[in-house]
Amino acid sequence: MTDQDHYRIRDFVPDFDAIAAEIAGRSRAHIKDALVWSDTSYGSGPRECMDILLPRTLRHGAPVHVFVHGGYWRSGNKADYTCIAAPVLAAGGIAAIIEYDLMPVTRLGTLVDQVRRAIAFVAAQARGLGGDAARLTVSGHSAGAHLASYLAATGTDEEIAARTPLAGLLLVSGIYDLSGIPSSFLRNEARMTPAEAREFSPLTSAHEIGPLRVIAFGEAETRPFHDQATALHRNLRLQGHRSELLRIPDLNHMNIVLDLADPSGVLGQKLAEMVEGCRVHSP
Repeated sequence: MTDQDHYRIRDFVPDFDAIAAEIAGRSRAHIKDALVWSDTSYGSGPRECMDILLPRTLRHGAPVHVFVHGGYWRSGNKADYTCIAAPVLAAGGIAAIIEYDLMPVTRLGTLVDQVRRAIAFVAAQARGLGGDAARLTVSGHSAGAHLASYLAATGTDEEIAARTPLAGLLLVSGIYDLSGIPSSFLRNEARMTPAEAREFSPLTSAHEIGPLRVIAFGEAETRPFHDQATALHRNLRLQGHRSELLRIPDLNHMNIVLDLADPSGVLGQKLAEMVEGCRVHSP
């Protein structure tokens, strides 16, 4: 008998497909009740775009929040995750749900760059949208949390460069040590190389002073998600960064997204709190 692959979430969440369908269904229902600018381009590629959702009563200088979806770098669509905007809009903020290319056709470094360019675009457009770039926050789930972490981090083989200033990062159920991914069930789906895993593992990358990081995971998630979240939080704190570790009772890798999209959920409330209260931090 072979050991179970703890990255294959479907094996540990019996209602995986039902939850995924509920997330997408909530997103379709939510978008009907919001002011939406669909498929706003931040680059020239067909997936270099985002959906921007605005509250019906927009106050000048509103906070701006960006969400990066997961899918293990090889799947996922922004249209299925517009429900994440619900707590943001309830807090009076502007929400952007971004898209990016997928592995294995596109390499991991390009995905990291696309997310960075998307956030730079949102920051540049914030004032024109009625928002405040000094109140820019980002969240991501699973692979999206991994990609979002590099908005304030540098890969081991990258040159250190200026990043878009962020007020806060909410990293949900992220993968922060990629060493096990090339040999996981994803080996034929994402085809991540060992070199990519070494370069873009947040646990061994340099992180920038500035944004508050909230690192969240579900109590019912598999061991790698517990261990890696705890390790990243510890590393950030040892390096002098502001970091908060948040373990959510009962939730798994899938239904934690529903909690994030619920203004009354534990994570939905944390998201609204970050959107309302965080500003770009000067060290």
